[in-house]
Amino acid sequence: MTSRTLQFYYTNDLHSHFANWSKVSSYLKEKKRLHELQGTPYLLLDLGDHSDKVHPMTEGTLGKGNVQLLNELEYDYATIGNNEGITFSKKELEELYSDAKFEVIVANLYHQDGTRPSWAVPYKIHELNGIKVGIIGVTIPYEQFYSLLGWQIDSPFHFLQSLIDEVRSQSDVVVLMSHMGLGNDEQLAREMNGLDVIIGAHTHHVLKHGMLVEDTLITQSGKNGNYVGEVSICFDMETKKVVEKEAYAITVRNRKEDEEAKAMIQQLSIDAHKMLEEVVCRLEQPLESEWFQRSVLADELAAALREWCGADIGMINAGMLLDGLPEGNVSREDLHRICPHPVNPCKVVLKGNELREIISYSMSDEIVNLSFKGLGFRGEVMGIMAFDGLEVTSVKMDDGLYHVTDVFHNGKQLVSDEEYAVATADMFTFGKFYPQMKHAKKKYFLPEMLRDLLAWRLENRH
Repeated sequence: MTSRTLQFYYTNDLHSHFANWSKVSSYLKEKKRLHELQGTPYLLLDLGDHSDKVHPMTEGTLGKGNVQLLNELEYDYATIGNNEGITFSKKELEELYSDAKFEVIVANLYHQDGTRPSWAVPYKIHELNGIKVGIIGVTIPYEQFYSLLGWQIDSPFHFLQSLIDEVRSQSDVVVLMSHMGLGNDEQLAREMNGLDVIIGAHTHHVLKHGMLVEDTLITQSGKNGNYVGEVSICFDMETKKVVEKEAYAITVRNRKEDEEAKAMIQQLSIDAHKMLEEVVCRLEQPLESEWFQRSVLADELAAALREWCGADIGMINAGMLLDGLPEGNVSREDLHRICPHPVNPCKVVLKGNELREIISYSMSDEIVNLSFKGLGFRGEVMGIMAFDGLEVTSVKMDDGLYHVTDVFHNGKQLVSDEEYAVATADMFTFGKFYPQMKHAKKKYFLPEMLRDLLAWRLENRH
């Protein structure tokens, strides 16, 4: 048997967690040296959500710093995640990869006129070690968000089989780069024919040895640069068939840091700092922020939401603000520091009785003290809810908890079956906290994030 090996290394869901990037870099540089010594080729891939505006370097460089880091390690291909796709404006995403030395593969993203973006291709045929590897890229189709930004996104389940067939006719091996999440990857493996490997992302699973579904190997390597993924495929040159395939998620926790990568991140952070120095406004007095009691800055953010979204009521959890603002100049960097979350505003239509239920639950110890990461929230704790356009009175009962006694809107009690437009954070509409919001009529506002609304409010504050 004359077999040859295909070697892939990949990263997924870094989320601008640069603390680990120098270790990832150290690992990949060592692998590169090894391959050069042996004279064996390999491919290096990124599966998206490398850029996350939670980090000031990504915010300040609009993700271009992330692209430089990928260039430096000589990545071959990348696909986009939802963080690149829907936390950057259309213009920002159009320009994100202008200096990329790797190719971006996304098969399901289009302009609204149905044409493909110039910076992405649906697939690539790459000859590796004398074997033709067909690589397809897809990303999670958050249709509502993409359309608000001026994109059109298609579900891979609609078209992927015909694309696999097209790629398979030109390839020996077919690999899917997927930012779809493990559940979707498993479904794709079951429903699509002709995929050898799905290299996955989005749901942050650590599949230390991959998993086989039907005849497709699925792999994914966690988040935040804690692991580097590796895929090895053994291909028989005579029968033209894959005879073995393996996947690993390798921890980089104990690796020595790459000093060059560290220095590069420091320099990019200095560049980003300069971009974020722009002064938004000047405060004549400090604006305090508290997580567990009412405070001025949380009230300002609730008011900004109500006004921006044209709603009856604004509501936001105080934990969304990590700190207050001192007297003096307020820069974009200050606002990013206190409100780093990639969270967008949203207007939800709720009935009075639903709103009252939400308010009661939002004041419970379970929610107020909840330490939570996800859905865009990057804070420490949820904190109490701040309201604008609502007066909520509560009383501390014998059980030690606060219970809502009255809720007034414009001086009148909430009417149970009357509808109210409520402006809040988009993360509350995904069903984890308040199921009433998941099924309600809603409107999302993109690409603005909560810090942009706070900037707008403070700029125009009289």
